[in-house]
Amino acid sequence: MDSFGIGISGLNAAQRAFDIIGNNIANAATDGYHRQRLNLTPAYSSQVGTVIVGGGVDIAGVTRMIDGFLQKETFRQNSLLEQISQELATLRTVENSFQELSEEGGLSSVIDNFFNALQDLSAHPTESIWQNQTLRSAETMAAKFRTLGEFLGTLENQIALEAENTMEQINALAHKIAELNHSIKGQEISGAQAYNLRDQRDQCITELSKLISVDTQSREYGVVDVSASGTPIVTGTSAFELEIGLKDDVTMGITVAGESNYNIEVQGGRLGGLLTLKNDLLDDIQDDLDNLARTIVQQINQYHVQGVGSEGSFDELTGWSMTSGDLADFDPPVSDGSIYIRVTDTSTGAVTRTPIPVDVSTDSLTTIAAAITAVPGISASVYDLRLHIQADPNYTFDFLPGVLPRPTNSDFTGATSPPTISVSGIYTGTDNQTFTFTVSGTDSVGNGTLQIAVTDGEGNTVTTLNVGSGYAAGDRLDLGNGIKIALSTGDLANGNTFEVEALADTDTSGVLAAAGINTFLSGSSASDIAVCSGISAVPERIATALSEDVTNNINVLRMAALKDRPINSLDSMTPGEYCHLLSTDIGQQISIRQIHQENIEAMVQNLANQQGEISGVNINDEAARLLIFEQMFKAMSKYLSTLQTSLSTVMEII
Repeated sequence: MDSFGIGISGLNAAQRAFDIIGNNIANAATDGYHRQRLNLTPAYSSQVGTVIVGGGVDIAGVTRMIDGFLQKETFRQNSLLEQISQELATLRTVENSFQELSEEGGLSSVIDNFFNALQDLSAHPTESIWQNQTLRSAETMAAKFRTLGEFLGTLENQIALEAENTMEQINALAHKIAELNHSIKGQEISGAQAYNLRDQRDQCITELSKLISVDTQSREYGVVDVSASGTPIVTGTSAFELEIGLKDDVTMGITVAGESNYNIEVQGGRLGGLLTLKNDLLDDIQDDLDNLARTIVQQINQYHVQGVGSEGSFDELTGWSMTSGDLADFDPPVSDGSIYIRVTDTSTGAVTRTPIPVDVSTDSLTTIAAAITAVPGISASVYDLRLHIQADPNYTFDFLPGVLPRPTNSDFTGATSPPTISVSGIYTGTDNQTFTFTVSGTDSVGNGTLQIAVTDGEGNTVTTLNVGSGYAAGDRLDLGNGIKIALSTGDLANGNTFEVEALADTDTSGVLAAAGINTFLSGSSASDIAVCSGISAVPERIATALSEDVTNNINVLRMAALKDRPINSLDSMTPGEYCHLLSTDIGQQISIRQIHQENIEAMVQNLANQQGEISGVNINDEAARLLIFEQMFKAMSKYLSTLQTSLSTVMEII
């Protein structure tokens, strides 16, 4: 009867092989399927006399063809590839939004156009066609900034929403993996081999690795624990949900649902890419863009507040609404200093200049308004946290730094009939100064050896002027710093003095620009930069001049010169250089990630090829094995038929 047992064992082995080969072929195109192989061993042999007789064939089991190390490396590389791909796709979208290579021109182009328009206006400071051109270029630049700022803001919101959707997918896969672990454990505890369920579970882990970096740990009965970016999400047959949120209301991270210890160092997978974009890449781009917009606003306004346009001085000015009336809360910050207000009595032509001291630690908009109101000819008030300055009837005011027509202080003791001192010009120095003029000699103007020594506030000699022999009364004498003086006929005594106040900056505190008084641009970021409504309504208010002579172009030249001036807040680069660097940085980030993506894709393909050689189903190989077992089945059938015939013959003989 052992002979029949041998035949039956062969038939059983062949039949089981048919099942496994058929299952392999049926799943040849199934993602995540691992080829299975039947393991056969010789059955127990028995000894009959001196002859050892084989017992047929035993089915030792089924092997699932898998390389654990290769699979873990595939998970890791899939995570890296998905992260890089997500970052690359988003950065390309950002690069396209800057349109630096488009025919219409990008941000750098509209910034250049704005400064070029200021340069053009300097040649025609009082002509409306050039004022309107400057206004349009400023509005175009502001609109471009706002478009980019709003785009980046919307993109960040979309990324946050996509991150939440990705987290839902991660949690769903975690629950599915836990359920499959439960089914696998149940089957394998009973002695069955749940290879198809393992394939389904491993395919879920593969999909999970594309969403977030994963680490796996095998346990008994085919169960696998899974951690996502260092956080356990599947332990045995249990799954733990993750949630996404903001750490310190700034950076996005993940945590186990119900907890608040957010992990912001999430790497790998689509979620890793989204969080890197949200927390680092886009945030840096947005910060740089905001810094550029804010710097242009502040630098332009710093000059603009001091000048006037072809419309002349002001009857009233109103700033923008502040978030706080305390100077210490202003953004951009202001400093201790002074505001110099120049008031003109239009009925007499008399001009006065009054400094308003500013102490950041104690002052507010209200105290500044009170100090302005104390100046004859003007008043100020605060409503809705806006500073409003109003001129009295027959008065105007401005913040021009041009010197006053007469000395601020004088001492002509000993001079019987002192001359009239006329002062003109715009100071070209960088720091506010009070120049002291001291007479050497006693004589009448234009005679003798009269000289005037000029010293600055630190006592340094600036120049010495000859007003004695050779000087014609009324001639202008140049101090070499933009200021000129002229003396009428009269006499001077040795030691006579007079002072001239020279201002390089009429708002050393920065309060005017911060509060929106006589500003060109408004806003503190790319998303809210705009041309001030007063300029949009009256382009003649573009402050081209720094003196009563509104035909001069000194102030607009100062603003135009910002195009080529390195600025500290822009890392000592010009606005154009900083904008170009911002764009090229994005391009460099794209280039680096593109190279990285290509390398990882090649590695993933190599891993897939290796995995295919080990785990993949080759139809030709399976067909060849099928032929082998088919021949085996036929041979065993013939063998059993022969045994039956032999047994029948023996029985007939008996």
